[in-house]
Amino acid sequence: MWSGAISFGLVNVPVKLYSAVSKKTVRFNQLNAETGNRIQQKRVDPETGEEVGYDQIVKGYELTKDRYVVITPDELESLDPEKTRTVDIEDFVDLDEIDPVYYDHPYYLVPDKGATKAYGLLLGAMKQANKVAIARVVLRSKEQLVAIRPAGDVLMMETMLFHDEVVPSHDIEDLPDGKELKATDRELKMAQQLIDSLSSEFDPTSYHDEYREKVLELIEKKASGEEIAVQPEAAEPAKVPDLMAALEASLAAVKDPEAGKKKKSDSASNGSSKSGSKSKSKEKSKA
Repeated sequence: MWSGAISFGLVNVPVKLYSAVSKKTVRFNQLNAETGNRIQQKRVDPETGEEVGYDQIVKGYELTKDRYVVITPDELESLDPEKTRTVDIEDFVDLDEIDPVYYDHPYYLVPDKGATKAYGLLLGAMKQANKVAIARVVLRSKEQLVAIRPAGDVLMMETMLFHDEVVPSHDIEDLPDGKELKATDRELKMAQQLIDSLSSEFDPTSYHDEYREKVLELIEKKASGEEIAVQPEAAEPAKVPDLMAALEASLAAVKDPEAGKKKKSDSASNGSSKSGSKSKSKEKSKA
C-alpha cells in the first residue's frame, strides 16, 4: 500500500508497507421494510428541500450555532505536509515506556529489493538494544506519528495517537479516590491467588469473535428459511455485597467448575426469587 525508506542518521532502508490487520465486521444495508428495496442516501438542503450535488458541497467549520467558516480544498492542500517517501526516525525509546493507549493501527514493514542486508542490520540492532523507534511519516497526505518495533523477523510500524488525543484519567468525573480503592491485605492475597489460578501464556488463537460468528449463523439460518426464536433479555448481574465471599467462591469455582456453576445458578435463582417477592409486596401495597 506504500513504499519508501526508513531513515535514521545517514542510513536509508528501502521498505514496503502492508497492513497487519484485516477487520472482520459484518456489514448490513438499510432496506425499506415494506418493499425490501435498498435505501438511497441523498444530500438535501434543509431550507430549500433540493438535492445538492457533490460539486456544490464545501467544507465548513462551525464557530457558533449556524455560523461557519468555509475552507476550500486549495486552502487545505496548502497546509498538507511535504510529500516524502521516508519514515524519519526521531528517537529510540524503551518499549515499556510507551503506554499501549497510544497505539492505533499496525503495519508490517518489509525490505524492498536490494535492502535485505540494511533491513536486517536495523532489525538486529533494535532487537539487541530492546528499543522502539519513534518516527514521522506522511500517509494519505497526513503526517503520522509512528512506532517501529521488532516482531520476530519483521519490523512492525504502528501509527500512534498524539498526546492531546488521549483523554487523561483524571478528567473522568466518576473516578474514585485512593481511599475508596484501598483493599485489605487478606483481600489482596485472595485476589492474587485467583489471578495466579487463571494465569496462562497468551495464545491469540484461543480468542475469537463469538458475536460475529453468531450473526453469520443467524444470517445463514434466515437465508435458508428457518424461523428464529428471539431470546429474552439477559438478567442484570447480581451485586456482590461480600467481596471476600465472592473471592472464595471464585477460587472454589476454578478448582471445581461444576460446583462454581451450581453456586452461580443458586445465587441467580435467589436473586430472581427476591425480585419476585419484592414485586408481589409492591402489588399488595398498591392494592
